[in-house]
Amino acid sequence: MEEKIYLPVLHSFENDNVFTGSCGSLRFKITPNVIKANPKEVDMEASSITAEVWHGELCYEKSRIEAQQTFPMSPEGREAIRSWLEAQLV
Repeated sequence: MEEKIYLPVLHSFENDNVFTGSCGSLRFKITPNVIKANPKEVDMEASSITAEVWHGELCYEKSRIEAQQTFPMSPEGREAIRSWLEAQLV
């Protein structure tokens, strides 16, 4: 069985951390859009996570983004990102 694409825990995205990764020739960048409910809490329903993909050896800034999709900031959204990225491997 093929190993799943690694994604950080949801808490990492809640803290406004961008994540980049790769699997084979697939490259991806995941950027959270964090909306605060108050200074200490994230409004999970209003927040989202955007994933962008490209193929090749070049970095994000020098590549042509082939696809982009926005997902809810939730455990289900995180798994939907993984499924979407795995579908881009084809």
